[in-house]
Amino acid sequence: MNQTTSTAQAPGDRVGPGGLDPSLLIACPTCDALQLDRPVPAGARARCHRCGTILMAPREGAMTRIVMLAATALVLMVAAVFFPFLELSAGGMVRRSSLLDAVLAFSSGLLLPLTFAVAALIIVLPVLRLASILYALAPMALGWHRARHGVAAFRLAEALRPWAMAEIFIVGVAVALVKVAGLARLGIGPAFWTFAALVLVTVLNDTYMCRLTVWKTLEERRRP
Repeated sequence: MNQTTSTAQAPGDRVGPGGLDPSLLIACPTCDALQLDRPVPAGARARCHRCGTILMAPREGAMTRIVMLAATALVLMVAAVFFPFLELSAGGMVRRSSLLDAVLAFSSGLLLPLTFAVAALIIVLPVLRLASILYALAPMALGWHRARHGVAAFRLAEALRPWAMAEIFIVGVAVALVKVAGLARLGIGPAFWTFAALVLVTVLNDTYMCRLTVWKTLEERRRP
């Protein structure tokens, strides 16, 4: 696979008397520098000519992998919600809890809004983001035109990315386990490992995704 790295070309030397078509320009998401939008072969990388930020890094078959990883993450999320997450044993008493039990633990009194916040950040928003990615990219991965609302769905997925905090939750659980380990006997249920796998799959999904390439493909695959 070609691993060459190219620097995007600044548009300053290419502006003619009539100016430059804005559709031929892309802006760096880090420093806002404008550069010419040139084709980048699969396996290569295009970097900003000013700050070096990677603008495009298309990979062969990446869209199919993204769709498969998103579908896998959705299945893992369903399993993580309903399977046993942790088991605590202390003083002869045993308590098992699932991820859903953890969300509903704050469902009474003044802590009720916290239930909605926890459910949204670790379950609802990640599921909505994964479903949006599937809706936007699955038809194109199969070689079809983009979905009717594919652009809006992918825009939603990008907007939800900072708020889908499944990985933050698993880090918090790991810290809590260290603190509780000396007070009770802990048993890790299948949902814990499922959720950890979900976080890993989500990270891989984001790693494979070249967002600028996805936007360009959405534009190219629009319905006639």
